[in-house]
Amino acid sequence: MTLLLVSAPAAWAREMVSSAVRTLNLRSGPGVGNPAHWTVTRGYPFQVLQRKGDWLQVRDFEGDRAWVYRSMTNKVPHRVVKAQVANLRRAPGARGPIVKKAGYGDVLRTLEKRGKWTKVRHEGGAVGWVATSLTWGW
Repeated sequence: MTLLLVSAPAAWAREMVSSAVRTLNLRSGPGVGNPAHWTVTRGYPFQVLQRKGDWLQVRDFEGDRAWVYRSMTNKVPHRVVKAQVANLRRAPGARGPIVKKAGYGDVLRTLEKRGKWTKVRHEGGAVGWVATSLTWGW
């Protein structure tokens, strides 16, 4: 029980970053000499796991870990769709008319939060409310 109480504040205080560049390389280690295993686009959110100099070890919504150069990230909040489909609605709530359907892996810019709903801007430009539980990020 004590361990649970001690570790809870650390979970709440997770540090998040987003890709600040058009194409961000995710590397196997801290440094340009390490191979880039995949890339992501601007806004893609990550949880910071550790730092090593100017490099951050990050985790994405699927649990994959990689290293990114810190200056290529920022603190602009984004979310990524973790469900197969997430409806963006005109108003927060399941009865709001759907303005767009977002798919798995779509990047959403966080604009506002209200209860269990987050107002977002889809990378394609549409703005709407999405059930926060269908997304990952901040």
